[in-house]
Amino acid sequence: MNLNHNQLTGNIPSALGDLTNLQTLTLNYNLLTGSIPSALGDLTNLQTLNIGDNLLTGTIPTSVGNLSNLQYLHLAGNGLTGTIPTSLGNLSNLQYLHFAGNSLTGIIPASLGNLSNLQYLHLLDNLLTGSIPSALGDLTNLQTLTLNHNQLTGSIPSELGSLSHLQTLTLHYNQLMGSIPSELGSLSHLQTLILDHNQLTGSIPSALGSLSHLQTLILNHNQLTGSIPSELGSLSHLQTLVLDHNQLTGSIPSALGSLFHLRTLYLNHNQLTGSIPAALGSLPKLMYVRLNNNPLSGCIPNALDSVSVNDLPFCD
Repeated sequence: MNLNHNQLTGNIPSALGDLTNLQTLTLNYNLLTGSIPSALGDLTNLQTLNIGDNLLTGTIPTSVGNLSNLQYLHLAGNGLTGTIPTSLGNLSNLQYLHFAGNSLTGIIPASLGNLSNLQYLHLLDNLLTGSIPSALGDLTNLQTLTLNHNQLTGSIPSELGSLSHLQTLTLHYNQLMGSIPSELGSLSHLQTLILDHNQLTGSIPSALGSLSHLQTLILNHNQLTGSIPSELGSLSHLQTLVLDHNQLTGSIPSALGSLFHLRTLYLNHNQLTGSIPAALGSLPKLMYVRLNNNPLSGCIPNALDSVSVNDLPFCD
């Protein structure tokens, strides 16, 4: 049953729970209101349930955990409240779970770590609290984990370093504390790592220089200290490096001049000293550079003609 992208209004009928042979139910992008009927938990042959991007309210029924054949579950973009049912940990065939853009509260259930076939877990843009369960490190098939824009606390579990297929990890705009686990350097397929606007401390692990496929590294607006690891110069695919508004010290590594695909480099509002490496002026794709509010010395490479750093002159 595919009724998506219409202008349907009213409630989702409980009578749909009688369609026991139904394998696909897509009602997304309509104007449906009311709550999700618990009777949908009777659709034990269902493989796809997509009722995202409506005007639904109320809680996620625990009966959804009965859908043992479900592979795709999309409830994003509604006004759902309440907690994520622990019963969802029973969905052993689930590959895709998308609850973003609701008002879900409470913790992330550790039972989600049982979803051994899960590839995509999107819980961003909710009101979730508590810590990130270390059990998520058991999701060995996971490719995308987005938990950003919640109210999560505690540290980043080192167990996430076991997610060998992970390509995207976004934890920004939470209240996470502690250091960045060096174990994240084991995520050999990672392309995007975004941890900004938290309360992270400690140094940037040099192990992140092992992320050979990384394209985006954003760590700004934390409380990171220490120097910028020269190992980041090994990230040959890196396009975005954003480290501003921390407490980083030391010099800007000349090794960053090896990042030939770099487009964005923000190091402003730190405590960096020394001169600006001339090699940065040779990066062919570098377009956006911010180095201001650091006690840098010397001169600015002429190729960085749009950069202003504490009244430093341009090099001759």
